Amino acid sequence: MEDFTKKFSLAGKVAWVTGATYGLGFGYATAFAQAGAKVVFNDISQDKVDMGLKAYAELGIDAKGYVCDVTNEEQVQATLKKIEEEVGVVDVLVNNAGIIKRIPMTDMTVEQWRQVIDVDLNAPFIVSKAVIPGMIKKGHGKIINICSMMSELGRETVSAYAAAKGGLKMLTRNICSEYGAYNIQCNGIGPGYIATPQTAPLREKQPDGSMHPFDSFIRAKTPAGRWGTPEDLQGTAVFLASDASDFINGQIIYVDGGILAYIGKQP
Repeated sequence: MEDFTKKFSLAGKVAWVTGATYGLGFGYATAFAQAGAKVVFNDISQDKVDMGLKAYAELGIDAKGYVCDVTNEEQVQATLKKIEEEVGVVDVLVNNAGIIKRIPMTDMTVEQWRQVIDVDLNAPFIVSKAVIPGMIKKGHGKIINICSMMSELGRETVSAYAAAKGGLKMLTRNICSEYGAYNIQCNGIGPGYIATPQTAPLREKQPDGSMHPFDSFIRAKTPAGRWGTPEDLQGTAVFLASDASDFINGQIIYVDGGILAYIGKQP
């Protein structure tokens, strides 16, 4: 009998995670490496790429890093060519690179709006467009778009981010619709509120010993009663990158501790 667990293996697969020098992207990539994948990543500057290479090496992971601005189609195509020559055809793409600008909508400039849309929505289109022909030729492929709870909900000061992440949800469904017949699965992960160095200030205790108001708000809104961790996202990422998810397409999996399912406690 075939070993069912082999369906979760990424042995021999080439996985490109954009913007994966640190943070959640680094978490996805390290999980892929542990599952057997050859990891490649990019960032916008050599300094950031070098930082990522050092972090992977400290974990014993032989990752390949490339300087590439994912909003620039020429750079993306050139980087993909290098990846295919140096590592192999991309089997798994994670569109992880993203930014957020917390600015009230009426104070946000059009240039700021366009920058968020460019990184969070246009770039996943550009990189996906680049890798799909190779996936078609190879006969399979996995694209994982990093969506957000803002793919479903609005919130103050994040109009551009929510618009981009809502668009990314629909791009995910449309890639499924157009390329599912080529054995390409495109799904999304929607992280909840994750405990990272970037969110640490929101979880610090106040001088009087009480919790930060935002920390209290998130815990109250989350049935799990806690923030997520980068490790909470790794299983979903490996699953969506593996053969175990071959008949799942066009879906967004929200790893949020139940926030989107919960109306909240009665005051």
